[in-house]
Amino acid sequence: MKLIVENRYITLKEIQCATQIDVCAHPKFEREFTKGHTFLMNQIKEGKPIYGVTTGYGASGKNYLTYEQSSILQQNLYRFHGCGVGAFLTLKTSRYALICRLISLAKGKSGISYELLKRMEMLLEKEIIPIIPSLGSVGASGDLTPLSYIAAVIAGEREVWFEGKIQSTKEVYEKLGITPYIFKPKEALAIMNGTTIMSAIALSALERFEVVLSSMESFVAGMFEVLLGDTTPLDSFVHEAKPFSGQIQSASHIRSKIEGSKLTHGRDDRYDKFFEDNELNIQDTYSMRCAPQVLGVIRDNLEISKKWVEEEINSVNDNPLIDGVNEKIYTSGNFYGGYVAHAMDTLKICAANLADLLDKEFALLVDHKFNRGIGENLKLSKEPYFHGFKAMQITLSSLSADVIKNTTAASIHSRPTESLNQDKVSMGTTAALDFKKMMEPLELMLSIAFIGLAQAVDIRGKESVSPFLLKNYTALRKKIPALMEDRRMDVDIAQVQKKLHRGIFA
Repeated sequence: MKLIVENRYITLKEIQCATQIDVCAHPKFEREFTKGHTFLMNQIKEGKPIYGVTTGYGASGKNYLTYEQSSILQQNLYRFHGCGVGAFLTLKTSRYALICRLISLAKGKSGISYELLKRMEMLLEKEIIPIIPSLGSVGASGDLTPLSYIAAVIAGEREVWFEGKIQSTKEVYEKLGITPYIFKPKEALAIMNGTTIMSAIALSALERFEVVLSSMESFVAGMFEVLLGDTTPLDSFVHEAKPFSGQIQSASHIRSKIEGSKLTHGRDDRYDKFFEDNELNIQDTYSMRCAPQVLGVIRDNLEISKKWVEEEINSVNDNPLIDGVNEKIYTSGNFYGGYVAHAMDTLKICAANLADLLDKEFALLVDHKFNRGIGENLKLSKEPYFHGFKAMQITLSSLSADVIKNTTAASIHSRPTESLNQDKVSMGTTAALDFKKMMEPLELMLSIAFIGLAQAVDIRGKESVSPFLLKNYTALRKKIPALMEDRRMDVDIAQVQKKLHRGIFA
């Protein structure tokens, strides 16, 4: 899909689906966009001190520079911030970062030239994507250090992803005949003084978490089947009585996924059989009965977080802001990434609740005291020297602890930096990285859970399950044989994770 970037609101879906990125070529857009840059250049030539353009940065803002010195200032800005550390962001996340920065700058309130927009468009067109270290940002004044890697690549420095491998930007430019860009006053600052890295990381993590959440609803639906669950807690009457949209959606999703099952039963069965079956409680455990309520909160928070990240991407979040129409300059703090930080911190709690619910439900599945006849540790072979899913549950439970222990809010850990000029910062990038780190253990947990669910289907009999569960069972069994005797399972888990990551079980 082609995405035309101009001064309009662009959705997350448009960014995710974009295969080609073009800056709007309409003369009116270019004319309106250029007003801010023209006004800024005139102000500089008149000798007006403008933060980060003809003054130093941060606590050095008292230092004045001439017009001639201002271009050196831009070059030095991205160079002295070239101290990012840690693992590189993925190619996908780095590409998102470049797109998101382009979207923000295209709003026309940053005082940059149209030429810089076109240079960023060229990088995306030729798939020259900056290598960006993940660590080194406190999230205000924006993502200075990681964004310096985008600025440096525009200027022909550092390294890029190109043709499937990491290469020197200088060598790639020489190969393609590209002249390194020379930043005009304010332009390197406009690229670096923003919330783009945290937003790009958040967007990548949100994509994965949506699949995780939908897959979790599939697993819960399967649990209602193999544990011979009472479907009363899924009835629309229940959730219309507590009308949170996320809860209603989760219940609806689970309910639709068990349609056609011969294993579940309704509320009337419980009453009819109450005096006949001493093993049958009048209602199921909380982890089953309250699953829509647990997952509904997560669904609602996910939608709020997506909205905040989308609005952050569409914001002008550098400093100073330039109003070219009314010819005013605004020194401000839009680079503060509080919305992304709070969204990610909240979703960390949501991810932990999902992990905890999954841990509790899988414990029911493998425990013969609670799994209603499935037996000990999902064993298909009854020999006493086989152990079934005993160790698989330990791994799953261990992974849940890995998720849950990382729920401390990053946003409360503001670190004063830069001579106390940056004395209250968002930590939004840290929060986004924390949330993103939770995705792999969640996917691995669900991979184990789906292998266990397939084993339970083998025990119950696949002829009794819903069409949806049968579809997921069949997809898994194409690669993963039933566990008849003790064997290593790590390779199986990895194979299922690949399927889950692609949304096969969602």
